[in-house]
Amino acid sequence: MKLSEELVFRGFQAETTIKDVTALDTRENKQFYWGADPSADSLTIGNLAALLMCACFVKHGYKPYLLVGGATGQIGDPKENGERELKPLEEVERNKLAIKAQIERVMANYLELCSGEDEAKSSRAGIVRAGFSEDAHLGEYAKVRGAAQAEHLTENPPRAQKPSENSLPSSLNCTGITLVDNLDWFKDIKYLDFLREIGKAFSMTQLLDRKFIQNRIGDGGSGISYAEFSYTLIQGYDFLHLYREHGVALQLCGADQFGNCSTGIHLIKRLENADADAWSTPLVIDPVSGRKFGKSEGNAVWLAAEGSNSTTVFDFYQFWLNQPDTSVEYLMKFYTVYSEDEIKQILSEHEKSPEKRLAQKALAKSVTEIVHGRETAAHAINASEKLFDKSYTPTPEDAENFAGVFPEHSKGPALDVLAESGLATSKSDARKLIKAGAISMNGQKIADEAAEITTAGILKKGKNKFIIIK
Repeated sequence: MKLSEELVFRGFQAETTIKDVTALDTRENKQFYWGADPSADSLTIGNLAALLMCACFVKHGYKPYLLVGGATGQIGDPKENGERELKPLEEVERNKLAIKAQIERVMANYLELCSGEDEAKSSRAGIVRAGFSEDAHLGEYAKVRGAAQAEHLTENPPRAQKPSENSLPSSLNCTGITLVDNLDWFKDIKYLDFLREIGKAFSMTQLLDRKFIQNRIGDGGSGISYAEFSYTLIQGYDFLHLYREHGVALQLCGADQFGNCSTGIHLIKRLENADADAWSTPLVIDPVSGRKFGKSEGNAVWLAAEGSNSTTVFDFYQFWLNQPDTSVEYLMKFYTVYSEDEIKQILSEHEKSPEKRLAQKALAKSVTEIVHGRETAAHAINASEKLFDKSYTPTPEDAENFAGVFPEHSKGPALDVLAESGLATSKSDARKLIKAGAISMNGQKIADEAAEITTAGILKKGKNKFIIIK
């Protein structure tokens, strides 16, 4: 597919200043920027959809500037219903570093997966993409995906292509990605200079016309501080700065940020007499609840596997595995590297035996590989298949076999381990769980609250909560 075709196919298309999507295929200036504010120490799967849209542009030869908002994060993007609480600067800094690492990891994983797929197609070798397990639970899916690739190769034999000067190296690694922080340029700007140059060039009428401002200052609104009122101008300046310093004339964003992008476009037109564009992607909506995926909705699925805002790799994999049939195609287009032919083939085979959940396994595997890498995804698949098999008894070796999938804790008194690991809320709660027969170690119930955990393996609470004991 061309970039324009893939964006439309995957649903990465909402409000935009670009009238003809095919113009993206031949755009002379193939640079863009996308930004994320460090409002938490992890991105969510809502952010992930926009980041994968960016990765799609990169795969098609665009050079990305990925911005983490050390400056905008100190203010906070205005909400529809009330003022954000300002975060301590130390917390903003910690969040910023964590999110930078996440962005780098996700982009690297995505591009590596795409690179491996292209190499397999070009050589016609390894019909099943590298890293795809042939275990019994995946063998059937591997055959399906292999059939789709084989059919694609038959109808579309690979052709040698002349590399574009805007393309990343054939390895599709992250050497072409530039990570920037808007605090680097805002920290030295003087307030009066900003007002004279930037504030004077921006019409307040544009801002007052926006729905969220009207909601905040209209009848019954909560009001809005000058700081949050100014947020759009700060973000608009980011676009202007990147245009001036790097020639970036395209901003990518989620649909909820299109208004802020428009501010940057206006400043570039007014102060540089130049044209710039914005391309947005729809907010991904949970097909079941009808709510968007994000922390503000209280249904966040985090990209971090550890920390205050985290989702374990096992729970992350299970989230996708447990999606209903009606949601899978929609989510597969947004969150996987599978081609149109592959998705059609997967869904076709799924319909023949829905109880095997072939489509859900394909979805869960791909998105977990993108976020956590192939090796960790393989551990998550292995853990999911084995630990939900009633005939399987965990062993001490599983502490290594499932590495990275569950939180880890050292050996010690059962009550301490349960309380400190989070499987229990307190020692009192741990006693109740043991008394109820809800705790087991390597398949054996712990019946004595004075028990010591002295071996490695898997400590389990109830049906689906696990930690690794090392």
